[in-house]
Amino acid sequence: MQFSDLALSKRLERAEGFSCAQYAEARRRQYPDSGAEWMECAGAFVVFNGVNSPVTQTFGLGVFEELSPAALNKIERFFLDRGAPVLHEVSPFAGIAALDMLCSRGYKPVELSSVLYRLVEHSEATIQSSVTVRAVGQEEAELWSRISAEGWTHDHPELMELMLQLGAVTAAREKSACFLAEIDGHPGAAGVLCMHEGVALFGGAATIPSMRRRGLQTALLQERMRYAFDHSCDLAMMVALPGSESQRNAERNGFRIAYTRTKWQLNA
Repeated sequence: MQFSDLALSKRLERAEGFSCAQYAEARRRQYPDSGAEWMECAGAFVVFNGVNSPVTQTFGLGVFEELSPAALNKIERFFLDRGAPVLHEVSPFAGIAALDMLCSRGYKPVELSSVLYRLVEHSEATIQSSVTVRAVGQEEAELWSRISAEGWTHDHPELMELMLQLGAVTAAREKSACFLAEIDGHPGAAGVLCMHEGVALFGGAATIPSMRRRGLQTALLQERMRYAFDHSCDLAMMVALPGSESQRNAERNGFRIAYTRTKWQLNA
């Protein structure tokens, strides 16, 4: 059994940080004028992917090295020089001293998230005969991006163009694989899997409204788990809002909460 401790937090935080750094790399390749960039500081991944991007933040702060004012000065300058808010996803294993330092510098908590994990195991589970899931290549990146965007923007159609762009960058990211779930050959759901040092990060999966509640999400999870096993991953992770349907679905599929993480923002 893998217990929730500092060693586990290091693996999970590094996997997500690496994933977001690769996202910034992909965006810089596709959009050279975007200014997307990342660095490592005090063991943390520091990522800029645009002023309003959810990827623009740090991962692993205070987990790999004791947090210091000098490190925070460097990280804050990285974001402020680019006109971005200063945001840190902080594991509770960073410790009280790190949180106290953030408070003393004017940070406030702005979001909570559940970090979930489970062991990767070979799955013998079967899915409905009409449902198929497959990894897609670059030749189908546009299709994957469209299905993903339709799934995410049903209640917010004004975000369609943004989500299409985000999807295109996701499909171009290295060390990851994109998956489509179909019913009788008709694509209805999209998901992504990012892998780093044996950790498989199950990224946001979305289903288009007309094909929801037909087993596509379960099929996506099972196929990505099989893919992770075949690529020598031993640990799977997800991140979800506490108490959300996404968290409940993860727990139904064998994930359990490793810890609750807090996002901190520097007051302007």
